[in-house]
Amino acid sequence: MDLSSVVQNINNVTKFVLLGLTQNDELQKIYFVVFLFFYLINVLGNLLIIVTVILSSRLNSPMYFFLSYLSFVDICYSSVTCPKMIADLLTEKKTISFIGCIAQLFGVHFFGCTEIFILTVMAYDRYIAICKPLHYTTIMTKQVCGQMVAYSWFGGLMHSLVQTLVITHLQFCGPNVIDHYFCDVHPLLQLACTDTYVAGIIVVANSGMIALSCFLILVVSYIVILVSLRSHSSEGRRKALSTCASHITVVILFFGPCTFTYIRPSSNFSEDKSVALFYTVITPMLNPLIYTLRNEEMKNAMKKLWHRKVSSNEKTKM
Repeated sequence: MDLSSVVQNINNVTKFVLLGLTQNDELQKIYFVVFLFFYLINVLGNLLIIVTVILSSRLNSPMYFFLSYLSFVDICYSSVTCPKMIADLLTEKKTISFIGCIAQLFGVHFFGCTEIFILTVMAYDRYIAICKPLHYTTIMTKQVCGQMVAYSWFGGLMHSLVQTLVITHLQFCGPNVIDHYFCDVHPLLQLACTDTYVAGIIVVANSGMIALSCFLILVVSYIVILVSLRSHSSEGRRKALSTCASHITVVILFFGPCTFTYIRPSSNFSEDKSVALFYTVITPMLNPLIYTLRNEEMKNAMKKLWHRKVSSNEKTKM
């Protein structure tokens, strides 16, 4: 017996209807163009960062190692929801199978939680670099950096498994309309025909507390960093502030909406869709712009790679 047969035996619902961002036909066409553009910027921008970090010999510090993984996670994270959302804007029937819904739920929380942990690791890296510069190379070794990334992936996997198991153990008897553009825990808890009190507590404890605790760790770490910058030279302070400002901007854009969504109990907030756009679409798209426009090393590395490509093409033509 395959998984879909098991699902049919447990639930009367075998597919869900996604209401999407809007029911207005004209707005749907506009949103299609806008979010397709956003998604392409996200994928191309983050790919550019990954390629630049891999090919540039100067970008070999732990900060850029973590940044390349953040860019990879951003591509994966937005790809779980964006293609389906964009395609649904041009279709009349916006449906997703039960198995597809659970897979999307797993992907959103897997990559989303992994991104939270990587952002936290990046804050730790900046803390060591600025507050303990003499010990930086001995603490942030390649092995340690690799372990931190591996733990981030593992933490995201464990978090996502818990969320997915909570939802799959619920029963869905009738209503199957989700007022959202992707499958998430809160909309699914609203549709379950069994008591969801315990499940709701698990969701808040698992998602909300991870987001809130990591956010508080980040806030404390950057307060410590900003205080320690007073003893640095003006040039060192400027470079450190430029790097930290990029990271703080991403943290606020990602953690603010994410914490708002998952720290509270399940409820029918129509604003959830708009809030979710920030951490599933907007932030992954802005990350490449934020980290490149405010980072001279990254901009110089991109320019050198471009000049190298142009010169190699000219030699080929000769």
